Amino acid sequence: MSTELETSAEAEQVWNVLADGWSYATWVVGASRIRAVDDRWPGEGTRIHHSVGVWPLVLSDHTRSVAVHEGRELRLEARALPFGTASITLRLHPLAAGCRIEMIEHALTPPFTLVPDGVQHAMVHPRNKEALKRLALLAERSSSPT
Repeated sequence: MSTELETSAEAEQVWNVLADGWSYATWVVGASRIRAVDDRWPGEGTRIHHSVGVWPLVLSDHTRSVAVHEGRELRLEARALPFGTASITLRLHPLAAGCRIEMIEHALTPPFTLVPDGVQHAMVHPRNKEALKRLALLAERSSSPT
């Protein structure tokens, strides 16, 4: 199951936001700050070193790029230990005007892997919907006149 959002931004504009690791905390709900971004981000195996939570309860961890199809798909492994690790796939589907952004998230570590996929989706859908709204706004802003 996935969370989807249509935006007036072109796929290239959305991809540019995804490819800017320093913008990660701006659109990912729960990420509070970026500590470092590997030079070749979003190349396969590179990482965004981030923190999650609200001060003073902030945990430092990272998100790793697992697979990249330039301009179309980015597969991530997001860690927020002790809460676990999740697989996140972001796909961009070009439309006549703009694109559709699709986000798929699945738990990779117990005990969350024991939760049925439909329940996992229901749990993360509100957060992912907000993340896609933020991502779209950043991409749309890049196309608006200054």
